[in-house]
Amino acid sequence: MFKLFSKNFWAIIARLILRNKIGILIAIILATIFFSSQWKNMRFSYTEANLLPDDHEVNVTYNEFLNIFGEEGNLILLGVKDSTLFTVEKLNAWNKLSEDLKAFDEVETVVSLNDLKKLIKNKEAEKFDLVPFIKDSVTSIEQINKLQDELFKQYPFYDNFLFNTKTRTIRTAIYIKKDIVNTSARKDFIMETFIPKVEDFETANNLDVRVSGMPYIRTLNAQNIVDEIGLFIVLALGVTSFIFFLFFRSFRATFISLIVVCIGVMWTFGIIGLLNYEITVLTALIPPLIIVIGIPNCIFLINKYQHEVKLHGNKVKSLQRVITKVGNATLMTNVTTASGFATFILTESTLLKEFGIVASLSILAIFILCLLVIPIIYTFLPYPQERHLEHLNKKWIGGFVDWTVRMVREQKIAIYATSLILIIGSIIGIYQIKISGSLIEDMPKEEAFFKDIRFFEEEFDGIMPLEIMVDTKRKKGVMKLSTLKKMEELENLIDDIPELSRPISVVSLVKYSKQAYYNGNPKFYQLPTSQENSFILSYAKNSSSEANLLENFVDSTGQYARITTYMKDIGTDKMERIEEDLQNKINKVFQPENRYNVTMTGKALVFQKGTKYLVKNLAISLSLAIFLISLFMAYMFRSFRMIIVSLIPNLLPLVITAGLMGYLGVPIKPSTILVFSIAFGISVDDTIHFLAKYRQELQANHWKIRKSVYAALRETGVSMFYTSIVLFFGFIVFTTSSFGGTVALGALVSATLLFAMLSNLLLLPSLLLSLERSIANKEVMREPSINIIPVEDDDPKDTRNS
Repeated sequence: MFKLFSKNFWAIIARLILRNKIGILIAIILATIFFSSQWKNMRFSYTEANLLPDDHEVNVTYNEFLNIFGEEGNLILLGVKDSTLFTVEKLNAWNKLSEDLKAFDEVETVVSLNDLKKLIKNKEAEKFDLVPFIKDSVTSIEQINKLQDELFKQYPFYDNFLFNTKTRTIRTAIYIKKDIVNTSARKDFIMETFIPKVEDFETANNLDVRVSGMPYIRTLNAQNIVDEIGLFIVLALGVTSFIFFLFFRSFRATFISLIVVCIGVMWTFGIIGLLNYEITVLTALIPPLIIVIGIPNCIFLINKYQHEVKLHGNKVKSLQRVITKVGNATLMTNVTTASGFATFILTESTLLKEFGIVASLSILAIFILCLLVIPIIYTFLPYPQERHLEHLNKKWIGGFVDWTVRMVREQKIAIYATSLILIIGSIIGIYQIKISGSLIEDMPKEEAFFKDIRFFEEEFDGIMPLEIMVDTKRKKGVMKLSTLKKMEELENLIDDIPELSRPISVVSLVKYSKQAYYNGNPKFYQLPTSQENSFILSYAKNSSSEANLLENFVDSTGQYARITTYMKDIGTDKMERIEEDLQNKINKVFQPENRYNVTMTGKALVFQKGTKYLVKNLAISLSLAIFLISLFMAYMFRSFRMIIVSLIPNLLPLVITAGLMGYLGVPIKPSTILVFSIAFGISVDDTIHFLAKYRQELQANHWKIRKSVYAALRETGVSMFYTSIVLFFGFIVFTTSSFGGTVALGALVSATLLFAMLSNLLLLPSLLLSLERSIANKEVMREPSINIIPVEDDDPKDTRNS
């Protein structure tokens, strides 16, 4: 039977690497230069993460809305809650700020107090004129008092849009041009022009200006992601290299490892650029992940090299054995880790596909780099000094391994009982897990822009737009009185939902028109009767000013209307209930006659639906990871029973982690969904190493099970401990993030890998001992398809040190 990864194959690979070291190093340098040249293609995401497939019904509806009404997320808000604003000097300064912002090319329009206009009835021309509340500038406190009286008492059309009548909070709406709102030009404008302008105004007028709106939030959020990429890379390098140095006590070995993982990071950025992918909150995690995953590869290879040098002192022979003995094992562990990430490729979410592709390719790339660079560099270096080999005889690590052997030998019942208790407790916790579809939950809580989001939620009932699109199925159907009445009925029902803001639509404009027709009397802020409708609309048709206002609420054909409300940041469960309640209200108002097609959409709804979609895909991706890794195990060990035994210790940590999420109130969301597939793909590496060594010990010890289990445990325990500690502290680095989701990801993966190490050191060998009769015999444990740790003919004892 053909065996691709046989001992002879790896012997050939070892010879090729060591005999062509100069050529390989040149090839690596050229590849690094090539990948570096692709960095120019990298770009940061300027839109929210769309978690749904492009052809998903929710996305189709949202894109249809954008095609009709244009980009909805182009609004930036400035807000001030300060009674001193209503003084001559400060109010004029506030209005001047708005005028200054209008001058920038990136701004489409600005609506501030200075821009508010009254609809005034022009009897002679039989039309409405727009007359500004403030004609030039404010000159007296009496003028300000009159303005407040008019705004807060006489013109409800503007209430909850530019001011809050109850708290006297004022805000200004800045609309960014729609063609730049999803480009780098938006970022440049906000970071380099807009923010400094607002800060100068705050300083000059001693006012606290709150800023929000999706373009602003997205820009600052993206900037935080960019800042944290560098922070994570530096921290991951620092923490993992420090732990590496503690283990090996060698600056040389530490420096070599740093070179390898730094090249790996450069290749990762190059892969992102080569594939022309955006850097999102997920792909930003991959470079530090490569460092965390790459360092254990270095540990395996360098540890083996030092073992071999200590045994026989032959450097060339040692490097050959590093490649032949550890190369295969490292390949299989990296393939299983990559498989955990690669399962995301099979989802229909573009965001997850890109993450899975880049992560899996980068993991395979770091394996190739480790296998090539480390042996080649060591050919140019002198023998390790005696102090560099002292870590091989550390008593405290031996004491830890002795403890695990003693527990497996004497406390199997306690191990099983503890595992059972943890499973039962975790299952209870799993039922308490909640799902989060919030757009802002993972954003940095301590950042000023997050606090401003809460400010606008409190003052204006939310900032995340929820759009309702009404299709009347005929041109100019929106302005029919029957349609307007139905829209008003729905708006009244929306207004009763405390989590939603007062809706605004063409209905408000028509009500305002009637008020203007009756000389501004606020009592007439209502829809016209059928008798009034004809002559009020005739005034409106003659008014170009009203037509301009109408463009924001009705499409050019008059067939489609939009009702815009804003949603508070609420949990997914509550959001689903509101959506269901709102859909029932829509059906009640519009559907009985079947003359309208009314749909809900908006960024908040798309994101919430995307989270639900990911949760459904979680089970699929995790099942795929388990299935793929089971195939690897089947091919390696050719034993169904061994597959079951190997999966149990790796599924247990996942169950425990899921239970902890329930107890600690960590919800399922896009960031935490990744935990399970990532952790499973990494934790199964220890199982592969242990079982491969166990098989080898069985053959060497003439199928004496207990002796083989304990020998395998002693040999692999140190490596498991080393790599698990590196991985644990490597992922802990992510807890320094200001993003809640990244913190949760780092903490949960770290905890899962720690549980996985204990599970593989305690539960796995205990299962092998308890099931020894059924799984540890020549029929079940027959010759593997892949010799992960090949036995060497010239030195059989040496296999114990692999």
